[in-house]
Amino acid sequence: MTTMPSLDSLDGVLHRVGSDRSDAFLPALTVQNHAANLAYLPDGTLTCVWFGGTMEGMGDISVYLSRLAPGAQRWSAPEKLSDDDGKSEQNPLLFVAPDGAVWLLHTSQTSGHQDGSVVKRRISHDGGLTFGPVETLWDVPGTFVRQPIVVNGRGEWLLPLFRCIGIPGERWTGDADFASVLVSVDHGASWTMHDLPESIGAVHMNIVPLGGDEMVAFFRHRFAERIQRSRSHDGGRNWSPPEPTTLPNNNSSVQAIRCADGQIAIVYNHVDASASTDRRLSLYDDIEDTAGDAEAASTPEPADRRKAIWGVPRAPLSLAFSKDGGQTFGERIDLETGDGYCLTNNSKDGLNREFSYPSILEAPDNSLEIAFTYFRRAIKHVRLDRR
Repeated sequence: MTTMPSLDSLDGVLHRVGSDRSDAFLPALTVQNHAANLAYLPDGTLTCVWFGGTMEGMGDISVYLSRLAPGAQRWSAPEKLSDDDGKSEQNPLLFVAPDGAVWLLHTSQTSGHQDGSVVKRRISHDGGLTFGPVETLWDVPGTFVRQPIVVNGRGEWLLPLFRCIGIPGERWTGDADFASVLVSVDHGASWTMHDLPESIGAVHMNIVPLGGDEMVAFFRHRFAERIQRSRSHDGGRNWSPPEPTTLPNNNSSVQAIRCADGQIAIVYNHVDASASTDRRLSLYDDIEDTAGDAEAASTPEPADRRKAIWGVPRAPLSLAFSKDGGQTFGERIDLETGDGYCLTNNSKDGLNREFSYPSILEAPDNSLEIAFTYFRRAIKHVRLDRR
C-alpha cells in the first residue's frame, strides 16, 4: 500500500501481510507524525515515541508514546508526553538505565531554528508508566539528539548528538553541522561533550557496540552522498573521522543495530543526491516566513562552503546487512517503495510522500521490529520474522 492513510485507519492492529511480515499503523491524534524511536521497557513492552502536530517546527509539535504489550496485536492509544505550546518538541528517544529508570529525551526549539535547540529530559521510576517533571539535560544552543544512549563496558553513558551550527547573518540550513558525544561517568548526573574530528556533514550519530571497547557509528550525510561510518577503540570517547560507506544517503536519518548473530542490520533510504534533481532550500521552507528569516535568506552566502542538500526523495526505505562491522553490506530488502516526494513537509493535504526516519530493534525471538515515518501522516510498524 502506498496511499496516504486517514487518521481513522490508524487502528494500531498488526496484520499479517506475508509469510514473514506483519504491519501496523500506530494510532495518532495529529495530522503529522514523524521521527519514531523504538525501545523495550523493563517488563518487555515494546514502545514507540515520535513527535506529532500540524507540521515540524510549529509550536504544537509534541512528543507521543504508544505501547505494544508482550503478546499483544494492537498498539495502545497515544500518550502525550510534552506540552510546551511555545516550542517545537522533536526527535524523542527512550533509554532504560541500568537501574531500571526509563529516560525520555527530546529536543526543544522555536520554529525552524534548530541552531537554538536544547535537550529536555523526563525520568520514569515506575517502569515507564508515568514520567516526572521536564528538566533540561543540555542547554548549549543547537544541540540535537536522534539516536539512543549506549552504555559501554566501563559503565559510562554515551549520548550521541549533533551540533546545529548557526552562521551569523544566515538562516540555519545544516551546512556546518557536526557530530559530538556526551559522556557521563556518574549515571547521567553530569555530562562532558566530546566533538568528533572532521565530522562536518555527519549527523544523527548512531553508536553500535561490537564487543569490548570496539564500537562503530553510522551517520546521516548532510551532503546526500553516502552513509558515513566511524570507529572507536576506547569505548566511545574517541572516534575516527567519519568516512563514506558503500550505502547511499539522501540527507535523511538511518538507524542500525548489531543482531544476536553478529550481523549489523541498518534501515535507510537507498538513494542519494545523484538520483534526483529535486531540491529545497531547507527543512523548514513551509513555515519560515518571518522578517528575520527573510533577512537571513537574503544575506549572500560564501561560495566556497559546501551546502547541505535537501529534497532528495525519501524512498525506497531499505534494510541491509553487514557481516564485517559495516565495512561492506550485502543482502538488501526494500521495505517500502514509492516516489518519496519530500519537497514539502505538508501531510495535512497529502503532499508529502516520504518513508523515512527508521528505528530498528531485535526482539527476543530474533525477529526485527522496525518503525518509520509514512507520508508524515503516520508511524508504521513492520515486524519481520527471522526464525
